[in-house]
Amino acid sequence: MKATSSLPAAALLVGAATWGVVWYPYRLLAQSGIDGIWASLFTYGTALVAGGLMFSRHWKTLWPLHPLALLLGISIGWSNLAYVMGVLEGEVMRVLLLFYLAPLWTVPIARIVLDERLDRNGYLVMALAFAGAMAMLWRPELGFPWPAARAEWLGLAAGLLFALGNVLVRRLEFLSDPAKSIVIWAGVTVAALIHLPGSKLGAEAAWAAAFDHAGLIAAIGGALVVLGLALQYGLSRLPANRAIVILLFELVVAAVASHYLAGEVLRVQDWIGGALIVTATVASGIGERRRAGSDVASKPGDGDEWDQWDEWDNSR
Repeated sequence: MKATSSLPAAALLVGAATWGVVWYPYRLLAQSGIDGIWASLFTYGTALVAGGLMFSRHWKTLWPLHPLALLLGISIGWSNLAYVMGVLEGEVMRVLLLFYLAPLWTVPIARIVLDERLDRNGYLVMALAFAGAMAMLWRPELGFPWPAARAEWLGLAAGLLFALGNVLVRRLEFLSDPAKSIVIWAGVTVAALIHLPGSKLGAEAAWAAAFDHAGLIAAIGGALVVLGLALQYGLSRLPANRAIVILLFELVVAAVASHYLAGEVLRVQDWIGGALIVTATVASGIGERRRAGSDVASKPGDGDEWDQWDEWDNSR
């Protein structure tokens, strides 16, 4: 059986759905006194240990560490840390609005790094998805989306670094998906360690709170392992500009989750924005299948993606 672009797209949808609800356990950790820096250290440290042991044979493929792999760890590491700190410190919707400018950054970065060029349909799909994101996130009372506080700058920086990291995942074709995931888990862990002096929470109190909530931290760490592997599988096999459209599905999941988990009310514009994002995701998939179908007659396939999936846990 041949795997088509639907399998990587499904992996990205799983990743987006996971990230769309993971904010809630982070909020629970914050309510228990564990700030964003310590929470990131504990959860991504758990993911690094668990995932690193599961895919131990992939460690050797990282040495010597390629400069682009190092840049991947730095970009996604600081992006995820900035995102967690931003949504915990500031106005969540404002931070999300700035973070989800990521599709705008993806277009020029993918053009420079991957030489990906959007056609007319690609620009229409990107515009549709971005319009949906803005419809869901826009709050007139928040004003023009320009950073005005530390949390908002964190949101903007997180989105820019997120876009760079997603493009680099596609660029690092010579690394396996688990290897790229290990780089990212390590990147967030190191970023959190570096920022520990900026935390107001002392080490003794942080570790005590962590032991009290070890089950929750372990659950988040496990979810991050699944999230990381799903994202690497999808991002490595789809054009960066299409991937960022699919990842906007996180907003739809986050809106529904916030309604049921945090009692937030879904507005008409949330439904409209969600419908636009879903439509853009479906349209991008249709366009990709049409391009793939037109390529079949002109050149042979590049190989069975199921074979690539089966080789995940094989040493290189």
